[in-house]
Amino acid sequence: MHELRFRQIHLDFHTSPAIAEIGSRFDKKQWQTALQDGHVDSVTCFGVCHHGWNYNDTTVGERHPHLDFDLLRAQYDACKEIDVNVPIYITAGVSNRVAEAHPEWREIAPNGSYAAWTSSTLDAGFKSLCFNSPYTDYLCELIHEIVEQYPACDGIFLDIISQAQCCCVFCMRSMVDGGLDPTDEADRTEMSRRSLERYYRMATEACRSTNPDMPVFHNSGHITRGKRDLLKYFSHLELESLPTGGWGYDHFPVSAKYCHRLEHDFMGMTGKFHTTWGEFGGYKHPNALRYECAAMLAFGSKCSIGDQLHPCGEMDMSTYGIIGAAYAEVEAKEPFCINTDNIADVALLSASAVDPTGPRMDTADDGAARILLEGHVLFDVIDTDMPFDRYRVLLLPDDVRVDDELIAKINAFLAGGGKLFLSGKSGWTRDDQPACDIGAMWEGESPYQPDFIQPIPELAPDFAADPIVMYLPSQRIRVTDTTRGTSLGKIYDPYFNRSWEHFCSHQHAPPKPNPSGYDCAVLNGNTMYLAHPVFTHYRATGAVAHRDYALKALRMLLGDDERLSVNLPSTGRVTLMDQPAENRYVLHLLHANTITRGGPMELSGGNLSRATQSVEVIEDIVPLHDTRVALQLDSPITKVTIEPQGTEIPFEMDGDRIRLTVDSFACHQMVVLWR
Repeated sequence: MHELRFRQIHLDFHTSPAIAEIGSRFDKKQWQTALQDGHVDSVTCFGVCHHGWNYNDTTVGERHPHLDFDLLRAQYDACKEIDVNVPIYITAGVSNRVAEAHPEWREIAPNGSYAAWTSSTLDAGFKSLCFNSPYTDYLCELIHEIVEQYPACDGIFLDIISQAQCCCVFCMRSMVDGGLDPTDEADRTEMSRRSLERYYRMATEACRSTNPDMPVFHNSGHITRGKRDLLKYFSHLELESLPTGGWGYDHFPVSAKYCHRLEHDFMGMTGKFHTTWGEFGGYKHPNALRYECAAMLAFGSKCSIGDQLHPCGEMDMSTYGIIGAAYAEVEAKEPFCINTDNIADVALLSASAVDPTGPRMDTADDGAARILLEGHVLFDVIDTDMPFDRYRVLLLPDDVRVDDELIAKINAFLAGGGKLFLSGKSGWTRDDQPACDIGAMWEGESPYQPDFIQPIPELAPDFAADPIVMYLPSQRIRVTDTTRGTSLGKIYDPYFNRSWEHFCSHQHAPPKPNPSGYDCAVLNGNTMYLAHPVFTHYRATGAVAHRDYALKALRMLLGDDERLSVNLPSTGRVTLMDQPAENRYVLHLLHANTITRGGPMELSGGNLSRATQSVEVIEDIVPLHDTRVALQLDSPITKVTIEPQGTEIPFEMDGDRIRLTVDSFACHQMVVLWR
């Protein structure tokens, strides 16, 4: 496994040919000072940018027309003098210079239009190229030239790796020759898959043509769950996840919890920008960057921060002051974050991993992850090929359909003492039939939207004892045999659905006074089932009543098997890592308040042309006091310290649980439990 450094910079340099004096202010000493002030130990420098220009000496590509020296070599040598690693960036999926020189290599959509990041050729933006065209051969020549020039570089980063349905002349010919029908969407999708596989194979071979151990990463902005057949082409993973750039603050934790169960080392990638890539003069508040880097450590990741170099080649010292404040903290914490293993009670079986044809970010997955994060549940995100038996509960959110193979694996997990949590149509077959024994009769989907639930008191939110609105239809279940299933609450139907024929007030009709006769949840031994898609509800509306209902149901199922109890607010985050080589556990406590700011505004285009939206901002870090923790661990503990301060704190044993209190912390605190 390729082992990554902890404090990396991804230094964008997409530079227009209309800008002169490229690299004219590059100064080795200023460059080195910026990296040292930033506590940086690796920086990804540009070989070829989206505009299509090289920043090295090249006979294959074309150097930027206003660059008169080998800028990449100057950056590389300056980094190596101060022991900073240098992976090299090469654009792959887009290249405007190449697209304009070879329009026949561009992706062509089924409607005959060129594929691009813009809808019109009159708009500014980058142009997509087809990996089934001769472009891939040309790209591999570019890669080969760079790895020959830099055989000891610290990796190749290839960007914008995707292939849409393409009807260029090369794809049309390949479809016909390969027995595919270009008029059939499924066949066009299959052609896209083949083209992408061709790219991965050829580009990876080119990267490793001079050094078989060359690290390689192919970036598509998201690590797709379940598609592990392509991971053979990756040496490590980089989780692009700029919270203010459209990913949000919950994307990275969920992606990291999946990647932690893979064999690859990985890093998170945020940005120094207030918004997203390509922003000059935009500065994230230093506290936001401190929190984002701390979260990377807490979720088992190395750190990467995106920056963009000015065309003149001079580093922005304000940026490296902000980065340095975060990376100085990371540097002090690194010894407690090396070779760790996440400890989890719950496995979230990702809906997007089970159904690769669905959206890459599934709403049920997101809602479930938010509930688990806000409820401070120890969990992993897994796919169907990962083992189930290391977990106490297997959670299938809302619409995880099953086949015979998956059902057999679930049944084996239950037979071994595991517990199963289902909601909505999870555990149903693809032809809409229940496949798991939930302990209740199923009578189809409710005709009402919305309806209402009144859970038993143990599952009801503390602030609501009356029926709670549920926005999406439930499955009609009825507990008829109490020796098999126990009802956990009732469903109340509305008087009617809202229509032109009858409606009530501004939204929906109220519930009828008496329950419908259907149950909202059922417990059957080690299987818990909720009749509504509660996780999709929470992702869509954020209703605390829905979150509390789902959490209480999960905790009823977990019972005494739950390892962790902590009194963090819902904005807090917690992970528990095992560091076996050091014979210790590391508990990470995180907290920052996010606030939504901003609104509609006319923008100049680019990445933010459609983003007339609010931005989730972290500014103030408010200390938390008297954080109480109870942990059930497999090994006796000899001492507890808070790190990296190195201060020992008291603890007490209560049966098989250790109890301790962290008097005060701000942003991030590691609590180390020594075996």
